[in-house]
Amino acid sequence: MATIRVGINGFGRIGRAVFRRVLETKQFKIVAVNDLTDAHTLAHLLKYDSNMGVLNKDVRYEGDSFVVGNQKVKVLSERDPANLPWKKLKVDVVIESTGIFTSPAKL
Repeated sequence: MATIRVGINGFGRIGRAVFRRVLETKQFKIVAVNDLTDAHTLAHLLKYDSNMGVLNKDVRYEGDSFVVGNQKVKVLSERDPANLPWKKLKVDVVIESTGIFTSPAKL
């Protein structure tokens, strides 16, 4: 079975929890995260999560991405989800975790 490429829109508490869970599987690969925060800060928040504790993997940032172990994750910073390059990044599934889109009317 092919690996499912995942994007996460919103990298707060829920987005980081999903990211950590996906790291435990081989079926999924997170290729991009969209959040208005910079890659350096997101890498720090992922590594040192106040709810989930310290992530037991190397985490570093590289320009507009962060790397967890050997997995590079592109960081996007787009307010309007319609402008996100999910197709260009070959993302199969997007996890919506911003908390903004709480009803079909807001989509």
